[in-house]
Amino acid sequence: MKNSTGKNYSPKQGRLPVFLAESLEICDPVLAFDEIMEEIGIEQYLKPERYKPKGRPRYSRVNMLKTILFSFMDTGYAGLREIDDRCKVNLRYMYLMDYETPSYHCFGDFINEELTDTIEGIFRGVMEYIREKEGVDMQHLYIDGSKFEANANKYTWVWRKGTEEARYRLYEKITQLLAEINETLAFSGLRIETNTEYTPEYLEEITARYASLLGIDEKAFVHGRGHHKTQEQRYYEKLMQCKEKLQEYVEKLRICGPDRNSYSKTDHDATFMRMKRDYMGNDQLLPGYNIQLGVADEYIAVVDVMQHRSDMDCFIPLMEKFKKLYGFYPKYPIADAGYGSFNNYIF
Repeated sequence: MKNSTGKNYSPKQGRLPVFLAESLEICDPVLAFDEIMEEIGIEQYLKPERYKPKGRPRYSRVNMLKTILFSFMDTGYAGLREIDDRCKVNLRYMYLMDYETPSYHCFGDFINEELTDTIEGIFRGVMEYIREKEGVDMQHLYIDGSKFEANANKYTWVWRKGTEEARYRLYEKITQLLAEINETLAFSGLRIETNTEYTPEYLEEITARYASLLGIDEKAFVHGRGHHKTQEQRYYEKLMQCKEKLQEYVEKLRICGPDRNSYSKTDHDATFMRMKRDYMGNDQLLPGYNIQLGVADEYIAVVDVMQHRSDMDCFIPLMEKFKKLYGFYPKYPIADAGYGSFNNYIF
């Protein structure tokens, strides 16, 4: 008899196998990933539940953590809506979530509440597992880095040096203003003490005392064309303007910090630096980050995102992070000449 090749079924009917694991190849990466997550005890990196939720059962937090980590392993970068969609149509994600389909809101809340303080521990747990299974030599660490442009506007720089110069010019302006106010207060025998530097709190105290002494009421102030401002109102408003401007400079210097010279207004963590690819062709500084990697036996053993413009300044912080992760320093750190400096050699 001839073999019958006709399909006596509809694609919409139920089919075997009913287990997702049997629909995946035996060497599929999601199976190895799931096994590693179970070996390292991924649930230990989740925060303990503070209360027993009421209503419908919650999504499995362990499965959500596995799904988020696998999505970044799978594509390098995954948006929340992409993860939401993959849980509905992708066999690998359906396998990890056990057919559950959390929305992108659930994944976003989970990342913000559960992964903020635990991602470093997960990285260390995975690396310790690989180190034990593969016998990774952690004493030879190959270090290199690269600069990546931040997702920030290009012309939003704030320079530390320029801000400090503007602040000192404001100090001189404040001293001159207080000298003029002292001349008007000579009749009362009072005098405001002047300094070479000022703080917003000091100016606020001076302004409050000046208003109290002269009985100044902000509600009685006049504004606009055709109104004549009194001398007391002018001085009061100038003091308030100086205080606000000084507060702005103090805030800029606080954001910039002691270890860098610039930041972006639309991304306070980004530092302006020269990139390897100057696509604008004018040697312009662009907001970016310095990504540093340490590789041991082809595995990434340590990674860090830094604000330093030079690789030279990144070496010691990367070594300290390595020690924090594994409890010891690598015996043979290997890097190119860009990391060579007197301080690094002594370290």
